[in-house]
Amino acid sequence: MTHQPGSSSVEAPDYWWFAARARLLEAALAPYLGAPARLLDVGSADGPSAAWMRGDHTHVTLDLDARGLTAGRGVVGALPHLPFADGSFDVVAAFDVVEHVESEAAALDELARVLSSGGRLLVSVPAYQWAWSHHDVRAGHYRRYTRPRIVAAVERAGLTVERATYAFGAVFPLFAGQRLLQRVRSGPPAERLPSVHPVLDRVLRGASAAEARVLPRVDLPFGSSVLLAATRP
Repeated sequence: MTHQPGSSSVEAPDYWWFAARARLLEAALAPYLGAPARLLDVGSADGPSAAWMRGDHTHVTLDLDARGLTAGRGVVGALPHLPFADGSFDVVAAFDVVEHVESEAAALDELARVLSSGGRLLVSVPAYQWAWSHHDVRAGHYRRYTRPRIVAAVERAGLTVERATYAFGAVFPLFAGQRLLQRVRSGPPAERLPSVHPVLDRVLRGASAAEARVLPRVDLPFGSSVLLAATRP
């Protein structure tokens, strides 16, 4: 598998998907943030997508791509080897990270290891193996998920799942159509971030904003991502 280094969000932080993901993550997972003393943000070159997690607490960021890290609080590193002691953090976030690690178990065991007792794990992963495309190869993914699969994997790591929902359901028909079209089309791989017409950009942002108003109350039955919150007993 060919891995593409670096985060696309560093290169294009205003891309509609990153802005929409920030809204959806906050809508679904902010209630599980609590009031941590120490928070670890793994994969935080995607920092713009996780700005809602910042506060008065200690916020440690970790990523392989140093461009997205803040001097003084950023650590260059990656799963499944985190340079922190057991139980170091009250909250650990890993948004679109676990799928980049070949061993799913090693990744989740390591995230659980650095959580304190009663600490919360916040995770997002891409959905549906049938949606695999050149984008996944370029991004360095090893797999995509269903909600039951990520729930089972997190539970095997010894955590208790509090919530798991699909996200990007409002734009899912467009996503599914685009991925299925790629299956029947021949030609060179698509660019890393497909260009989006300004009109479509507004539609995608608007649909995702409407979904963000629903997510605090409703678990979605489908979508192109899965969002999950779990606690360590």
